Amino acid sequence: MSTDTADWPTARLCAFIAELDFEQIPPRVVHFAQGLMIDWLGSALAGKGAHQVEMIDGFARAMGPADGPSTIIPTRRRTSPYFAAMVNAAASHVVEQDDVHNGSVFHPAAVIFPAVLAVAEAEGKTGREVLTACIAGYEVGIRVGEFLGRSHYEIFHTTGTAGAVAAAAAVGRLIGLDAAGLNHAVGSAGTQAAGLWEFLRDAADSKQLHTARAAANGLFAAYLARDGFKGAARILEGQQGMAAGMSSDADPARLTDPARQPLGN
Repeated sequence: MSTDTADWPTARLCAFIAELDFEQIPPRVVHFAQGLMIDWLGSALAGKGAHQVEMIDGFARAMGPADGPSTIIPTRRRTSPYFAAMVNAAASHVVEQDDVHNGSVFHPAAVIFPAVLAVAEAEGKTGREVLTACIAGYEVGIRVGEFLGRSHYEIFHTTGTAGAVAAAAAVGRLIGLDAAGLNHAVGSAGTQAAGLWEFLRDAADSKQLHTARAAANGLFAAYLARDGFKGAARILEGQQGMAAGMSSDADPARLTDPARQPLGN
């Protein structure tokens, strides 16, 4: 095992995201991401009125600001980025029409777009910045889901676990974190990653809770990193990291494999 921290898979993945340049992203990938965003918006609107969304929105009303820069899509109410990301992520995953990546068994849109757009509204980001951040989030979330493998998915809802890391990477990229900052954000997101399939046994409301918390926790982790909060450097592949506790078939090569098909193929 290399002792050079720059060679660790988590660090290499974060360095790639930090260096991602909109001008170098293939046009087909940008076009595909735009389509995914439109599909996600429809899914978020379709979640309006669902009891899970209304209860999470009720929590946001009680605990969050009554006004703010970011929009809760189903109701058009405005609040802080944190609570907008939370409610919009819950709404995104109600009608099961949000996208899914089969290899990672992950629904990227439901956690990445809510977090990125809530922050973009608050910080006045451009469309190019938004798309770059979302593509970064997809790249990280899909790779983390593939890395954790099918044994992870047997117990854990990957959209809740890999989704927290994806949201942190996407928001971190949007707010300008460098590779080290992204690594801290990913570390803090990974230690919060959660979501168990047990809710299926009694039709509990946890699925929307998983997306809500993944988006909010990822955003939280990125903002903490911007302020200098340190996260675990090897939260993905480390001896007591996500794979160690959540997978029996993890493949670290999946985190950095340059041959993986890009978004849109």
